[in-house]
Amino acid sequence: MASLLSFRPCSVLLCFTLLLISPVFPADSAQNGPIFACDVENDPGLKEFPFCDTSLSVKQRVKALVGSLTLPEKITFLVSKSGGVPRLGIPQYEWWSEALHGVSYVGYGVKFTDLIPGATSFPAPILTAASFNKDLFQAIGKAVSTEARAMHNVGLAGLTFWSPNVNIFRDPRWGRGQETPGEDPTLSGQYGARYVKGLQESDGEKLKVAACCKHYTAYDVDNWKGVDRYTFSANVTEQDMHETFQPPFEACVKEGNVASVMCSYNQVNGKPTCGDPNLLNGVVRGQWNLNGYIVTDCDSLDVIFNSQHYTKTKEETAALGLNSGVDLNCGSFLGSYTQGAVNQGLVNESEINRAVTNNFATLMRLGFFDGNPKNNKDYGHLGPAHVCTQENQELAREAARQGIVLLKNSAGSLPLSPKATKSLAVIGPNANATKTMISNYEGTPCRYTSPLQGLMGVVANTVYSPGCDNVACETARVDDAKKAAAEADAVVLVMGSDQSVEKESLDRTSITLPGQQSVLVSEVAKAAKGRPLILVIMSGGGMDVQFAKDDPSVTSILWVGFPGEAGGAALADVIFGLHNPSGRLPMTWYPQSYVDSVAMTEMRMRPAPGFPGRTYRYYKGPTVFEFGYGLSYSTFKHSMIRGTPRSVSLLLEEQHVCRLASTNCKSVEAGDSICKNSPAFDVRLKVKNSGGMKGSHTVLLHTVPPSVHNAPQRKLVAFEKVHLHPSEEVMVRFNVNVCEHLSVVDEVGKRKVPLGHHRLHVGDLEHSLVITI
Repeated sequence: MASLLSFRPCSVLLCFTLLLISPVFPADSAQNGPIFACDVENDPGLKEFPFCDTSLSVKQRVKALVGSLTLPEKITFLVSKSGGVPRLGIPQYEWWSEALHGVSYVGYGVKFTDLIPGATSFPAPILTAASFNKDLFQAIGKAVSTEARAMHNVGLAGLTFWSPNVNIFRDPRWGRGQETPGEDPTLSGQYGARYVKGLQESDGEKLKVAACCKHYTAYDVDNWKGVDRYTFSANVTEQDMHETFQPPFEACVKEGNVASVMCSYNQVNGKPTCGDPNLLNGVVRGQWNLNGYIVTDCDSLDVIFNSQHYTKTKEETAALGLNSGVDLNCGSFLGSYTQGAVNQGLVNESEINRAVTNNFATLMRLGFFDGNPKNNKDYGHLGPAHVCTQENQELAREAARQGIVLLKNSAGSLPLSPKATKSLAVIGPNANATKTMISNYEGTPCRYTSPLQGLMGVVANTVYSPGCDNVACETARVDDAKKAAAEADAVVLVMGSDQSVEKESLDRTSITLPGQQSVLVSEVAKAAKGRPLILVIMSGGGMDVQFAKDDPSVTSILWVGFPGEAGGAALADVIFGLHNPSGRLPMTWYPQSYVDSVAMTEMRMRPAPGFPGRTYRYYKGPTVFEFGYGLSYSTFKHSMIRGTPRSVSLLLEEQHVCRLASTNCKSVEAGDSICKNSPAFDVRLKVKNSGGMKGSHTVLLHTVPPSVHNAPQRKLVAFEKVHLHPSEEVMVRFNVNVCEHLSVVDEVGKRKVPLGHHRLHVGDLEHSLVITI
């Protein structure tokens, strides 16, 4: 039996003071100076090189640099640990740094030392996405890049960060779903574009840091029942490709102006993504006009040769990647086999010149060739004092607060009263979680505030029982947990998963609570005897908790994702009413029966006989909780403002086939002829907080298109977050572009505007619109 641990260590004021103290970094540490190119201060002779002349354009400087290199030297700049050229004053550079939700120690570009021992750890992207707050996405990116630049200035980080992950969370079992913004292309695209804008803070030319959208494309199987990401070929229809998998990457490139795209391990329709010239040269570089570099996922070229056996020789593999559009290889493959590929006539030096030109241009835009970073007029002042600032740590707490989703709330349950709650039982394997909260691709956080710490900062008389030895919960320690629950005014159960259940290279087979966790929940609920019992689920993916949803003894359910370093404080804020929850689920929560009957490797989105479909846009079947679901402590009312049209007419050229009397057109191709001057209109509505508590509210605009081209049953086209005091009312305006927002993708991947009745949904409002020609 586990003994009960009582915590009465401090007053409320003292507890919160301890949680908010800023870290103290050493004023100086034995650090080597940062390494950078064109250090003309220490080597005036470098002034003679045009690529060190900051008065020239990036294009001129890069051309001069490439022209100064031999072929063997160029090849050293095709890999992530790029070789230096001492004769030109160019040091080695490590490209691989990560910043998924904070500066990370994953990769070789970042190091935490006594000088900067940690960085702010924000919530995992899946929880931040649940806020549906575009301004928040960008604010987090900006805070992360400030800390990244500060670390670069003292030689502890690079400037190229391979984040964000904008893959679609297609299947609830995917271990990396926690890294993504969820299942919807619009939300994922907006998250990616805004996070990139925050990271890069680009003026179109200069970059604060260089972001990278990954993993391109249709990548969402890691390791499921013997199928792994290295050999899996995603069989995707043209319709699903252009409607589901590509849009987030397109938004990253075209709206976010991202500096890099990373191709993935998997094949798509039998071709490796890092060796598909159509996907890379044709789409990313050609159609979307990427201003930056294309990088492979780590060792992807080696995977193509050794795991997929797609090519006959290593030199052929190197040539395939370069000829397809790869500029940089995470790993060493191109460094080892490119010269041989050139010697065998498999790749021209012009392709190598193109690749290193894109790589050098990115570093030029970052100021890597401008000398000592302390002289950078925009970011040279950043240093240790700008990492783990109080402002950034508060932003991490606010991000977690905004993302937390209230899934169930019986009358008289939440929020708890801090004054009336004299005792509290905190139970569960994640109740005192710390590292679990910061998900994967993590860094060393500034500090942790576990759920237990956050809650006992409000209620001094808090009793803790883990209930299980770990998240696997092979045996539930029910007796101690029930005793704690029976003696408390309220009970908080913190259950869920961790990286032993879902992570990179580990997909789930079950989406129920692990082990005996459900037994623990049910037994503790009985012992609570009608008192408030709050089930908190800490996880990346959804869980089948239908049993708890149906159990009246479980009075409230909260999903907190993996909430970052301040997760416990944010949870306490929500439970005790210091923050009104406003998060909405960015993914569907399915029942276990769904994953029992559907193969994870089935890539189709649309339902078919024996297959219920995927995501809220196509799935026809029961759910535990729907995409976009989330409760509040307030009620919000919507009312439409007059002015939204009831019909829109498309202007077609006289010779258009749909103008012929004999033609019965059900849709019109969304091409230049109608989209250059595509009709647009406003949807305006009033949103009022009719409750007694201030709070935020997410307004989601969905459309239901006509039933042509097997269109989605519903799709999100826009969203907005508003903040309202009690009785306050604001106007929300959505500008709807017919070609952009009301089009669908047909069976061969062409975008079409359906003719006929479209329905626009905002909350409980519905507006009918007819599109004619």
